[in-house]
Amino acid sequence: MFSVIAAAGCAHHTTTVQPPAQPPSGIPPSLPGQPAPSPPSGVPPSAEQQPATPGEYVEEGVASWYGFPFNGRRTSNGEIYDMNEFTAAHRTLPFGAVVRVTNLSNGRETEVRINDRGPFVANRVIDLSHAAAEALEMIGPGTAPVRLTLLSGPNPGIGFFGVQVGAFQNEDNAERLQSQLEARYSPVTIAIYDSPYGIFHRVRVGRVPNEAAAAALAARLRSEDHLTTFVIRLDN
Repeated sequence: MFSVIAAAGCAHHTTTVQPPAQPPSGIPPSLPGQPAPSPPSGVPPSAEQQPATPGEYVEEGVASWYGFPFNGRRTSNGEIYDMNEFTAAHRTLPFGAVVRVTNLSNGRETEVRINDRGPFVANRVIDLSHAAAEALEMIGPGTAPVRLTLLSGPNPGIGFFGVQVGAFQNEDNAERLQSQLEARYSPVTIAIYDSPYGIFHRVRVGRVPNEAAAAALAARLRSEDHLTTFVIRLDN
């Protein structure tokens, strides 16, 4: 069972907000001043097409949301982010996964489709679109304790995982950290992220076949190298 508990929740009356999250039926047109859209990530390798078991993956923690200035920019799977759609960013769930999100402070629920990566903030487990956050009545507070329940999509336990240990606007700083770590870890790579606030160089360590191995690597990096770590799914 893929069950991860990050924070405690509490029971409340449940109010479900729909529409359900659906895969995109087409590619949205490009917006003025934004890059032309590209198709969503292609069909995953055959092993990753093994479907998830509904309810098998449950995670609790803190949700946040994002809107402007990310609206209209490309998400990690190649789509153009529309903050009015029911989508979300998650660090390790596969693209296309559909997740029920329950706001544990008021019992409201909605469903989102994972199409982006994040949040890279300690103790947060999902970054919701504006529409999803509005459905959960968490726009004002900005965050909320939530429970995530995987409903459908690729098997979350299949794929490759690594550990993000830093994000730098200065490329030299990213390369310096990469050089420091390469003597003891392999591989150590730098991924470029074009954010609304400028280009960031994300330093990532390892390529392991399951999330548990990535969590062990993250613990070692925290203990021995005193780094802030995030376990991530490697999408390419």
